[in-house]
Amino acid sequence: MINKNGLIRVVDDDESVRKGLQYLLLAAGYQAAFYNSAIDFLTNDSPSILGCAVLDIQMPNMNGLELFNELLNRGYKRPIIFLTGHGDIDTAVAAVKRGAFDFLQKPIDPERFVQTIEKAIEFDHRRQGNEFSDDELKGLIEKLTQRERQIIRLLMEDLSNKDVATRLDLSSRTVENHRAAAYRKLSINSLQQLKDKFGPVKSLL
Repeated sequence: MINKNGLIRVVDDDESVRKGLQYLLLAAGYQAAFYNSAIDFLTNDSPSILGCAVLDIQMPNMNGLELFNELLNRGYKRPIIFLTGHGDIDTAVAAVKRGAFDFLQKPIDPERFVQTIEKAIEFDHRRQGNEFSDDELKGLIEKLTQRERQIIRLLMEDLSNKDVATRLDLSSRTVENHRAAAYRKLSINSLQQLKDKFGPVKSLL
């Protein structure tokens, strides 16, 4: 059974796109909120509500990628899906590597859009309950860079940031930045969650 218990946030400055997605989401039985700018979203969203966010890349003032970076800085938990034109595909792919959930090309394929929303909602609920299969954990691990994997492995050995920095000849700040990026990609918030979730598949790191 498809879980539709979540809020889909759509951030797009194009009114016709917002209206089209509103019709599509409501027809599919989802609860949705619509924002005409990044600032509107940052000001009025309720980030604690499970669901996902759909961000257009090309927006004035603060574009989708800049909004994504701000959300990462704020520790935003919900899965993020990008809407992209043909010329923005490389940018969207790079964002996925940094932890975005997926990207969809415009013009939007309604069936694929709804399927992606379904997967994002399910992902958010399962992440909340810490329920992932080994294959899904492997998929999260594959998002890590080689440096992030190095640091995560050492953290799981109970080394401090300072010890990891010394071992890898890095600054403590660099280790902290890589650690924060890795935690976002792995959908965790603490070392204990890292051990609990990834301990059984440590060999994949």
